[in-house]
Amino acid sequence: MAARDTSPRRLPRAEREQQTLDVAQALFAQHGYAAVTMDEVAAAVGVTKPLLYNYFGNKERLYLACLGRTADALIARLTTAFAEASDPGEGLREALRAFFAFVDSDRASWQVLYDETLPTGGEIADHIDAYRGQATDLVGSALRHLDPAPGPALLPGMAHALLGAVEALCRWWIRDGAGDLSAAATADAFIALVRPGLARGVREGAPTFSPSPNPGPART
Repeated sequence: MAARDTSPRRLPRAEREQQTLDVAQALFAQHGYAAVTMDEVAAAVGVTKPLLYNYFGNKERLYLACLGRTADALIARLTTAFAEASDPGEGLREALRAFFAFVDSDRASWQVLYDETLPTGGEIADHIDAYRGQATDLVGSALRHLDPAPGPALLPGMAHALLGAVEALCRWWIRDGAGDLSAAATADAFIALVRPGLARGVREGAPTFSPSPNPGPART
């Protein structure tokens, strides 16, 4: 009887890259970008360090690949929530629910996107800024259609403030509130708090509500 082959199955490159991203994202989420090394990622994936470098170049490029998946997924959820809404107030409410649902369903992705150990400059910071710019543009496109809407000079700041409040509440919920409150209940409580502003009507003569975030920088 022939001996059974127990050697690891050789994966196609695309499949191995996705496996590597899954493992790396879990490590980045657990330990933070600054603490994770390429040696640790290679060992956890079960590949050689030279192969890992061949696939992604360096730790920054590996993190950017994880970050791109996460940011794209969240922006897609927010865009869908806005696009399917009948008016900007409903769009903002549904986007808030979508934001919390995303955090609840994928904590690792949230922790990668909002890692406090990330560098404050360079390409990673540029990509984080681009993602936040997309999210802020989506919020701003809804606020612009409310009546009364914030003035042009104040609109970006108001959109930034609303997004920042949601991000801060999500951080609190993960750290302190998740044991007592569901993500949906937390989102609905925040919506109730800001509902008077979100309930304002659409400005007469305003163009059709159609949010479209600006594209971020190209990812490699």
